[in-house]
Amino acid sequence: MKEKFLIFIPAYNVEDKIFNVLNQIPKKIFRKEKVDILIINDNSKDNTKKIIIKLKKKFKFKIKILNNKKNLGYGGVQKKAYKYAIKQNYENVIMLHGDGQYTPKKIPKFIQELKTENFDAVFGTRMWSLSSAIKGGMPIYKFFGNIFLTKIQNLILGIKMSEFHSGYRSYKVKSLKKINLNKLSNRFHFDTEIIIQFIIKKFTIKEIPIPTIYRDEVSHLKSIPYGINVLLSTIKAGYR
Repeated sequence: MKEKFLIFIPAYNVEDKIFNVLNQIPKKIFRKEKVDILIINDNSKDNTKKIIIKLKKKFKFKIKILNNKKNLGYGGVQKKAYKYAIKQNYENVIMLHGDGQYTPKKIPKFIQELKTENFDAVFGTRMWSLSSAIKGGMPIYKFFGNIFLTKIQNLILGIKMSEFHSGYRSYKVKSLKKINLNKLSNRFHFDTEIIIQFIIKKFTIKEIPIPTIYRDEVSHLKSIPYGINVLLSTIKAGYR
């Protein structure tokens, strides 16, 4: 039986990336499942808005575009997307970044895991192979920072995840309905906070291997503030 999937793409200053991201989405998923695309342009300062409007006409699959009048931030955009998925009665939502850092070719695997297994969320992990992460171009400071933060978080929260910091994620919408999204951060550590909420509710998270891809993308994440916020959120949760 076909389920409704929403592929959500946060887009901020990705004028030279977004075409390749859309073009690499495997076409077979649209034949096998009910799949729509949602692009949220988070008040980009380049030509992202104009380009995604043009691309909407180019591709045959259904693309919904939302243009934010002000920048909501990485977490704020996710909140908007997940509320949209809930309101439009999707059963599953997959987040695929608009900057090309995660390969769209893994989408069929996410769909398979969400459909065939009883998981509340399926995350892609780059840290399944440390050598693969390095070969994929992950900067050394991010590589060791990822390992350090993940170990601390696992210790405090009493779980065993290989990576807390991948942005390639998917969720069952019925599970998202049980999360108070408004209480979560609008910033990058939203990703840690939603994991914590899933742990509190004893939801299941499945990790699947994904390749590490670092090229010439410009990161908007500031590592030190991010790391501090991640640790503070985790420590706070550990004292519950």
